[in-house]
Amino acid sequence: MTIPYDDGLRARVQEHLAGHDRRTVSDPTKRHAAVAVVLVDSVVGEDRVDPAPVDDWIAGRPMPEDLDGRMVNVSGGAAFLLCRRASRLSTHSAQWALPGGRLDPGETAVDAALRELDEEVGVDLPESAVLGLLDDYPTRSGYVITPVVVWGGGRLDPRPAPEEVVAVYRVGLHQLQRDDSPRFISIPESPRPVVQLPLGHDLIHAPTGAVLLQLRWLGLEGRHDAVDGLEQPVFAWR
Repeated sequence: MTIPYDDGLRARVQEHLAGHDRRTVSDPTKRHAAVAVVLVDSVVGEDRVDPAPVDDWIAGRPMPEDLDGRMVNVSGGAAFLLCRRASRLSTHSAQWALPGGRLDPGETAVDAALRELDEEVGVDLPESAVLGLLDDYPTRSGYVITPVVVWGGGRLDPRPAPEEVVAVYRVGLHQLQRDDSPRFISIPESPRPVVQLPLGHDLIHAPTGAVLLQLRWLGLEGRHDAVDGLEQPVFAWR
């Protein structure tokens, strides 16, 4: 069932974030980045059609038999904005991601998340729309990511920058609470479990998958479980 996009949801998420002892990561060897987790409204059945064929962007990565890589049947009720990165980018091309990027000199994580949201997706929101922060997540590619949860205040009208973002989807929060989510697998390269979040007909991996899992656990359910110990798949280590 979909989750209503209303003042009750906003208050619940904000209260859960405010009551959380946020885990931060201080690592001078890593660069600091931020992502915007933007909560918006959506309508069942408004799923868009990706402009590129699935086979052009899954890059040969293995898919479970029950999934085919399409982001379909995900909209409805309270949702978050999820981007597919352009295939021409030098790093993490064609992957699913939240709007975001590295901090500029003198910026806070909130500043960077809101700026990147505007630059990548064409959505300009004030600092007063920020509901709070999730835990930092250190990536294998050399970043510490701070997720900033933002209340969109309605549907919004994303206008993605084509050089960075191919498509923007409204993914219902109910997708995070599917019976088959989350999934954990083992890999020989690491003792840590690899997290997989089924969304639509695809799997979202860490770091995005870890951020969205904490959005479910903490933002929706009030659980304080850590996610920084969840592993990324090897293809995302670069």
